[in-house]
Amino acid sequence: MFQATRRRLALWYTAVTAVLLLLFASGVYLYVRSTLIERIDDTLNHVVEVVRRSLVIEPVNSEADQFRVNVEASFRDNADTVEDDHIDLEWFSSQGELLWSTLSEPLNIPIHANRTGETVRVIKEEREKRRWGDCVSLRLGDVGDCASRKFLTPDSALLLRQVTQRVEQGRQVLGYLRVSHPWFEVTKPSRQLIFDLALGTGLMVLSVGASGWFLSGKAMEPVGESYQRLKQFTADASHELRSPITLIQTNVQVALADLELAEVEEKSALNYRQQLKVVERLTQRLGKLVNDLLFLARQDSGISKEVFSPCPLDALLMEVVEEQQLLAAEKEITLSLNLVDPPGGEISPELLDNWFTLVGNWDQLVRLFTNLIGNALQYTPSSGGVNVELARLEGINRVTGLRYTSAQLQIKVSDSGMGILPEALPRLFDRFYRVDPARTHLTRKTATENTTGSGLGLAIAQAIVEHHQGQIQVESTIGKGTIFTVILPITLES
Repeated sequence: MFQATRRRLALWYTAVTAVLLLLFASGVYLYVRSTLIERIDDTLNHVVEVVRRSLVIEPVNSEADQFRVNVEASFRDNADTVEDDHIDLEWFSSQGELLWSTLSEPLNIPIHANRTGETVRVIKEEREKRRWGDCVSLRLGDVGDCASRKFLTPDSALLLRQVTQRVEQGRQVLGYLRVSHPWFEVTKPSRQLIFDLALGTGLMVLSVGASGWFLSGKAMEPVGESYQRLKQFTADASHELRSPITLIQTNVQVALADLELAEVEEKSALNYRQQLKVVERLTQRLGKLVNDLLFLARQDSGISKEVFSPCPLDALLMEVVEEQQLLAAEKEITLSLNLVDPPGGEISPELLDNWFTLVGNWDQLVRLFTNLIGNALQYTPSSGGVNVELARLEGINRVTGLRYTSAQLQIKVSDSGMGILPEALPRLFDRFYRVDPARTHLTRKTATENTTGSGLGLAIAQAIVEHHQGQIQVESTIGKGTIFTVILPITLES
């Protein structure tokens, strides 16, 4: 139980830290990416301003009301200055016709002014890729540099960051200047940043997971120690109570035996004998309660050292049913045992001999089925019936269609008794819980008989089933009866 709580705490620590680190890494990535884009846009705008100031503008006629840009004089030196920065220039006429470019091939992108910068995608034809040697020469460096940067690969697109500005003289539009920059200046650092952040986040999550496991263990140590002391105290107290109860019972029995020799009046002796019998009955009930508490305390604390060995469950049930036949005869109840035969087919003699054999503790299993059959007899009226059925489950369940991972034994204890209220079923296996007899439509005599128990029988049954790695279920219908189903594995998992 404490190990499961420790694991949950460690997982919560790790999950919360992972979410915080993921948010932090996302913020860092978005900030760095936006910073890179702003730096490129600032560089492009700066180039635009420099080139615009260096333009040579000439009048078209003597009246000087029309102007034009001298392309040869304006861009003669700009090509060399922008090449080192991987920046390309394009000059368009006022009608959008490309007049000059540092690109070896036109981009065929429409002109529209955009001072803030935009990212465009250019898809090149396969023949152009072959002609350019799988790398477009856009004055962005040599072929080796382009390939190393993965600027353009077969069946991929060319990404550029562009700024386009309209150049005017007065009210006359002289043309458009477009400046392009390769997008790998953003993508390459971004990819490296993603890798670094992912690596760092992963290492941090692993570190936090290990630290969370260690810290949760430290936090659970005081709780675990207190719980262990409480369980040990319960087990010790139950054990210590057994001795005085046994002594009381022994002394009462001796007193009853010696009473026959005592010289007292007959009436007083009779009253004295009745009182001692009441005391004996109460001590027996108290002793049974202490034994039940001791059993549950040992199961909870894990200090039980029962030895598991092969147990033929068919023989065990025959023994329990035979022991309960006397009680069934007294109440005029039919008690039967039904062993489901193995299915047809080739079954080895060794498997057939051990068809109903499982690995378990004989004494605990006897106690389990004694409790279940005893309850069924107790809550079944006269002329009723209690049936015990034993079957082996393996292969595919014909009802549910599920395949069993290993062979299991199924035991059903069904009765034709009064049934259990639906609202009482979820708490049926709680310790000291007993169904209110006033709500079960019982007679006064039956209700009185059925409330003498301590409410630990089904809790003990559930503890034994869980100790054998099995399952116990209950189905009940008011006025028709109750069915307890126990499923136990043939072999126990280590």
